[in-house]
Amino acid sequence: MKRSSFIKGAGLFSAGLFVAPNTILGQDKPAAYQKEIVKSFVGASHSNLDKVKELLSEYPNLIYSSWDWGGGDFETGIGAGGHVGHVELVNFLLDQGARPTIHALTMLGKTNLVKPILEGYPQLINSAGPHGFTLIHHAERGGRAAAELLRYLEEKQAKAGKLNLW
Repeated sequence: MKRSSFIKGAGLFSAGLFVAPNTILGQDKPAAYQKEIVKSFVGASHSNLDKVKELLSEYPNLIYSSWDWGGGDFETGIGAGGHVGHVELVNFLLDQGARPTIHALTMLGKTNLVKPILEGYPQLINSAGPHGFTLIHHAERGGRAAAELLRYLEEKQAKAGKLNLW
């Protein structure tokens, strides 16, 4: 290959690298949701199922959104419903395709899912959920449905309450 052909080809290839990501990744994506909408959704996910349904009907991808309350304390709708023990709301979000978390599954008492995760990844026993709430906190919020998981977590000497995120 001639040197001039190589340089010309390399130049075209390099230019393609700058253009291709926009073409491949698509410029047709909608704008990011306004912060106020995401904050409203996550806030409502603590207690207001009707508001959550209303917002999801208008903005379906809110189900994947998270809000940073500060310092990297990110929270999703399912995380909000999970740490307050709102079973109906968490189940609704899961039915809509929300990404399950070990914390929400703990609150729901999904022992058959949580125990194998913790056996495979024992370091998660003290993982911090939204606002630093522990798995024990979530199991307590789950009440009777999560009683078996609560006993399991206590036997494993998991930390209770809320961990300091900062």
